[in-house]
Amino acid sequence: MKAEDITVIDLVGKTSLADAMIIASGTVNRHVAAISEALIEALKNAGKPSPQVEGMPACDWVLLDTGDIIIHVFRPEVRQFYNLEKMWGTDRPNERLAN
Repeated sequence: MKAEDITVIDLVGKTSLADAMIIASGTVNRHVAAISEALIEALKNAGKPSPQVEGMPACDWVLLDTGDIIIHVFRPEVRQFYNLEKMWGTDRPNERLAN
């Protein structure tokens, strides 16, 4: 579905919510919806349980929670606003102090 700017963040040791977070962008709401729907279908075809899905009606930001992996699909300006990479990435100030 040609998701853009895909980032994978390892969450092991950072939280018990999931093992990894994937963040990707779609160009417009319909692209975000298409990427999300394709991911849901791919998970189904792989025999995985249906993910918990949030945000499909508006498609500014869709969250797919598969249990082990959390997937965020954003429109670019929404992604920039929430900046999850900074929040969960390895350059977090508290992590630098703890190391």
